[in-house]
Amino acid sequence: MTTARYRPTWDLVLDPLVSCKLCLGEYPVEQMTTIAQCQCIFCTLCLKQYVELLIKEGLETAISCPDAACPKRGHLQENEIECMVASEIMQRYKKLQFEREVLLDPCRTWCPSSTCQAVCQLQEPSPQDPQLVQCKACDIEFCSACKSNWHPGQGCQENVPVSFLPGEASSVLKEEDDDDDAPIKRCPKCKVYIERDEGCAQMMCKNCKHAFCWYCLESLDDDFLLIHYDKGPCRNKLGHSRASVIWHRTQVVGIFAGFGLLLLVASPFLLLATPFVLCCKCKCNKGDDDPLPT
Repeated sequence: MTTARYRPTWDLVLDPLVSCKLCLGEYPVEQMTTIAQCQCIFCTLCLKQYVELLIKEGLETAISCPDAACPKRGHLQENEIECMVASEIMQRYKKLQFEREVLLDPCRTWCPSSTCQAVCQLQEPSPQDPQLVQCKACDIEFCSACKSNWHPGQGCQENVPVSFLPGEASSVLKEEDDDDDAPIKRCPKCKVYIERDEGCAQMMCKNCKHAFCWYCLESLDDDFLLIHYDKGPCRNKLGHSRASVIWHRTQVVGIFAGFGLLLLVASPFLLLATPFVLCCKCKCNKGDDDPLPT
């Protein structure tokens, strides 16, 4: 049986316990880690698990402070991340950073061949205008806008589903026969590649936060009740049971009805309070305009 070690009172004063905002546990200072940019402090174990989860899921390339109420909105520096994660996880983080840099760079783009992971240089920094790009690694010529085979004098095909990501083994520039079953498509708004392996058909792009239907790529930003899946070619393709959809709509309607009821109840009090507020404001302004006594 393990016995608890007695700590004198003066040791507790010299070595106080610090609370972690993630697990709400209290630990000695040597078991805590402080983020340099914002000075927020967390236990090392929690912060390590938080960083590893974001890197493994590929959610963020700039890992922010886990405290949602952080006043400085700090981010972890690369040397801080490297000190708390394994080498293979750090390599994945650097790979995600590089992919993000290429994605945001108007002068660079990925070679669309699944067997080639080269980064190609664009002649002009205008990714929206189609231009011929030739990969120096595999000599493939493709369009800079739609990533298909170069098509001089022809417009780009919108929303072409693809079946590859950089580094994955798949067919080169090959379109799927059935657009609905394509595992990878591009966001209709920012054109970032999105892979869907499971879940419902309501998708949200992590890059631009655009919500859309996976099957027809129609926008769902304003469709809070998911009416899109009640008619048309996407009818009953949401991926949830009818009961869960009805429950979701009931919750949405309840929220709006609650706000409306709250506004309806509060409106008489606001109307009654308005004259008093205006009167007080007028008195204050009148007092400021009165000349000082001589």
